Amino acid sequence: MPPQATGGGINVDTKNKIAGILMTSFAATAGILYGYDTGVISGLKEMPDWLRTFGHATGDPTAPYAISSSTESLVVSILSAGTFFGALAGAPIGDWIGRRYGIIIGCCVFNIGVAMQTASTAVPLFSAGRVFAGLGVGIVSCLVPMYQSECAPKWIRGAIVACYQWAITIGLLVAAIVNNATKDMDSHAAYRIPIGIQFVFAFVLSVGMLLLPESPRWLIKTDKFDDAAQSLSRLTGLSADDSVLQGEIAEIRANLEAELALGETSYLDCFRPTQNKILLRTLTGIFIQAWQQLTGINFIFYYGTTFFKQAGITNPFIITIATNVVNVGMTVPGIYGVERFGRRVLLLWGAVGMTVCEFIVAIVGATVSDDNMAGQRVLIAFVCIYIGFFASTWGPGAWIVCGEIFPLAIRAKAMSMATASNWLWNFGIGYATPYLVNDEPGSAGLGSNVFFIWGSTCLCCIIFTLFCTKGLSLEEIDLMYQHTWPMQSLKYRKQLEEADTVVAKQYGSDKDGQDTPTDLKEFA
Repeated sequence: MPPQATGGGINVDTKNKIAGILMTSFAATAGILYGYDTGVISGLKEMPDWLRTFGHATGDPTAPYAISSSTESLVVSILSAGTFFGALAGAPIGDWIGRRYGIIIGCCVFNIGVAMQTASTAVPLFSAGRVFAGLGVGIVSCLVPMYQSECAPKWIRGAIVACYQWAITIGLLVAAIVNNATKDMDSHAAYRIPIGIQFVFAFVLSVGMLLLPESPRWLIKTDKFDDAAQSLSRLTGLSADDSVLQGEIAEIRANLEAELALGETSYLDCFRPTQNKILLRTLTGIFIQAWQQLTGINFIFYYGTTFFKQAGITNPFIITIATNVVNVGMTVPGIYGVERFGRRVLLLWGAVGMTVCEFIVAIVGATVSDDNMAGQRVLIAFVCIYIGFFASTWGPGAWIVCGEIFPLAIRAKAMSMATASNWLWNFGIGYATPYLVNDEPGSAGLGSNVFFIWGSTCLCCIIFTLFCTKGLSLEEIDLMYQHTWPMQSLKYRKQLEEADTVVAKQYGSDKDGQDTPTDLKEFA
């Protein structure tokens, strides 16, 4: 009998583990597009030349040019409006031409937006460019975690998907460094160089994806079984006609046929309360992405430079680099921890840690004066600790869960809605924040008090974490949703492992050393 799926994207023991890991990890570099763009706009809107070009004169010699809250909201948040629609478009694009070429199309659209921003000297063209860049980022952000989840070896799938979040943090750090290097240039090069660098990232990703194999699951879904075998062969190092590899294809095909037997899927089907708990899965994906944004993390990365400047810190650009170093460094423990401790445990402790840190930042900011150096150090320290908790938990965790919980028949559509949820809340937070924190007329002037809001939303993240899962393959997750609830996923996983042990003892192992498959439905 062919080996039962016991892993994630690739469920067989591979002959060449490194090849599959490197291929799927490379796709994670798409996160640099999002991270870098987010980091760039945080610094651009504080650069003297950018303010002189896109802002208005203030008559204040210490700050001769500025932009209004409405302009700040527009140029920051409009990218997320584009990404919202790009994420929704990612599903039909990914189902129509494949995950790989869909990512390449996203890069092309992104480049159009970068070109428009680089050439602009007025807010309308700059904003339009950010919309197009957002469309590209949205498409890519929908398809990359999906591609990774479908192609990565099971035993390291979570870590590989977490690399997407790590790439986002690297993009943020690179943007902070470039912004600091060009901020004092007395020409349009001050903002055009940071923006134009994005062409390089998109080019490298596009060329790389041309060389990578397509998702075997998508190829099977489109009845391209020979191509699926070749793709799986490249990812595993096994020959296309290997019995183990063919067994994996048969397993994916049987799983898909069982889903399609229920009929063609639509967006409405993603919200049907079926035996597979499709409605629960869809809502889990949508809300986990919403809560990731409501942790308030992008307040730091969109408005961090401005926030530190308003807090009285003399060199906010350097502090922004420091916070991004923490973000990059602390994502690495998250990549390890997601496989070692599980998704649910990581998300729970991350939410607890962020809640504590955000309330401390809010209290310090509300009670300590701007010229109090000790207070500034405490504020910076707990912002960094807060970022560390996010980077090692909710940063990668939300993308991993969304890449795993959807059945193949609705995966593209459900993933696009989950990703669109991320960008919708990203847009809302990006648009509202200047009105919440700025002191000008018409704004609330909360300043650091806004962290009371983020701390409260993180309390909600603690409750939501009860609906997260751990350690199951894509096929096993289907069975888990059919037979139990995510809160009991650890117990269910142990049942599956015990069932595998019973059958292995009964039937032994095949000639390739693979355990004879467990009938998971029988033992569920």
